[in-house]
Amino acid sequence: MTTVALLISPLLALTSPDALSPELTQDTIRRSGSQGSETASAANDAPNQLRTVVLDAGHGGKDPGCLGRKTRESRIVLKLVLQLGRKIKEEMPNVRVIYTRASDHFVELAERSAIANRNKADLFISLHCNASPSSSRVYGTETYTMGLHKTNGNLDVAKRENAVILKEDNYQQTYKGFNPNSPLAHIMLANYQHAFMGSSINFAEKVERSFRRNAERKSNGVKQAGFLVLWRTTMPSVLIETGFLTNPDEEDYLISSEGQEEISDAIYKAFAQYKQEIEAGG
Repeated sequence: MTTVALLISPLLALTSPDALSPELTQDTIRRSGSQGSETASAANDAPNQLRTVVLDAGHGGKDPGCLGRKTRESRIVLKLVLQLGRKIKEEMPNVRVIYTRASDHFVELAERSAIANRNKADLFISLHCNASPSSSRVYGTETYTMGLHKTNGNLDVAKRENAVILKEDNYQQTYKGFNPNSPLAHIMLANYQHAFMGSSINFAEKVERSFRRNAERKSNGVKQAGFLVLWRTTMPSVLIETGFLTNPDEEDYLISSEGQEEISDAIYKAFAQYKQEIEAGG
C-alpha cells in the first residue's frame, strides 16, 4: 500500500494544467483562413462549434520514434500532420489549425498538451507510427484514448510512447516523479478519467471506421492506455497509430505518396463527420 500511495501522490499533482510551461515552441503554426471575417466571428459565437484543432506529430528532432528499414516515425508523422492540416484548412477555413511542431525538432510531451490547452482547442489529434518487436508481420491501424490498459500490448505501446520523457531535461521535476519504466505507474496514470472520455472514444471510433471504409486498412480497433501526452489535455484527445514501421510492406505504404494521401484523407473524413455531429448537437 505504501508503494501505491507514493505513486498516486505525484500523479495526482499532474492534473492541473496551470503547472505547464507558458511558452509556445517557436515554429508552432497558427492559421485560421478567414478567422477575422464577420462570417468566422458569427460561426465562433454559435454553440457547439469545433473552432480549433491541434495536430501533433509525435517525436521529432533527437527523438526519431520507431525505426523502419528506410525511414523513421518522426518524419512520416510530420508529413501526415501537415497534409491533414492542409485538408482541414482548405475545406474548413473557419477552423483554426495549430501544429505542435511544423519541422523536425523535439517538443516535450508536456508542451504538446500545453499548446492545446493554452489555445483552448476543441480536439487534440496526435499521430504516430507503431512497432512490433515480436513480429514483422503485424500490421494495421489502432487509435488510443486515455484509459485503463486492457492488455499487455496496450501497456507496451504506452510505455514506448511515454519513454520519450527520458530525453527531456529535468523530466523528474516536470512529471512529478513519473517513471516511464514502471508498469504500476502507468496503471495509476491510466485510471485518471476525465470529462472528455466519451467524446474521445466517439472520435476514435470514427477514425478507425474511416480507415476501414475509406482507405481499406486493417483496423486493430479503438484501445485505451495511459499516455502522458493525452492525460494533460483538457479537451477530447486521441493518439492514432497509423501503421507498423516494423512491417516492410506497411512501411512502404506509409512512405508512399498514395499511402499518405489515403491516411490523411481517412482521418480528415472522420474529423468532418465528428465536427458535423457535435455541431448538430449530437
